[in-house]
Amino acid sequence: MSDPTYTPPKVWTWDAENRGEWAKINRPIAGPTHEKDLPRGQHPLQLYSLGTPNGQKVTIMLEELLAAGKTGAEYDAWLISIADADQFSTGFVSVNPNSKIPALLDCSGPEPIRVFESGAILMHLAEKFGLFLPTEPAARAECISWLMWQMSTAPVIGGGFGHFYFYAPEKYEYPINRYTMEAKRILDVADRRLAESTYLAGEDYTIADIATWAWLSRLVTGDAYGDAATFLDMASYKNLARWVDTIGQRKAVKRGSVVNRTSDGFIAERHSAADIDAVMPS
Repeated sequence: MSDPTYTPPKVWTWDAENRGEWAKINRPIAGPTHEKDLPRGQHPLQLYSLGTPNGQKVTIMLEELLAAGKTGAEYDAWLISIADADQFSTGFVSVNPNSKIPALLDCSGPEPIRVFESGAILMHLAEKFGLFLPTEPAARAECISWLMWQMSTAPVIGGGFGHFYFYAPEKYEYPINRYTMEAKRILDVADRRLAESTYLAGEDYTIADIATWAWLSRLVTGDAYGDAATFLDMASYKNLARWVDTIGQRKAVKRGSVVNRTSDGFIAERHSAADIDAVMPS
């Protein structure tokens, strides 16, 4: 059903006075809104993030690297509160001009290197430590292809389906049907692929799996967008469910999933393994 009361203007303008509950985080311009430096810890890697799917990609990757014995992957994870507009501080914008989490400062060299966009961070870390990204050309291309596929599908699932089905103040049939169709097509792509291989890029666990698991696992387990798991008939995607369960059992995935979250059983910041140990069951 369309909204019969709305006719788009010839030139859209931003109503700065009536922006609703998301007034602090939605605006049509970039750049900082206030002065604030980012904190800096003692470890080589400084992560500024939030425990959303995109943020979890990086903390899971870092925990996987630490589990593999890469001590250079020690990191400080600082909470960026989107609700408080932390992403629009001068410090954060200097690391990510797009004002989106996650953002990483790699301070292991003579000068800090900034890396933003979750996929770019995963590739940076994989290449830096030589893990979870194949080096053989065909396997590398397959892995990067699935990583880019995930990044292209996330806005459809989150900003499209998730927004119109769950977050939008009014429910309209057209956008819900449009994005449900696309979401189910994406789920079918993953399910068909996982019918022919253990992981997305083949028989080895890679950054493509880390990136995609952070998003699709929440749909499989029913932890995203209210009753979306029922609405999307997630139980019908058997191969996807197997893959979600397999990856979810990894210790590093469990550890990375609790970081930069403020509810009970999670940690807002991570500065040592002991921070996660304090909330993880022994």
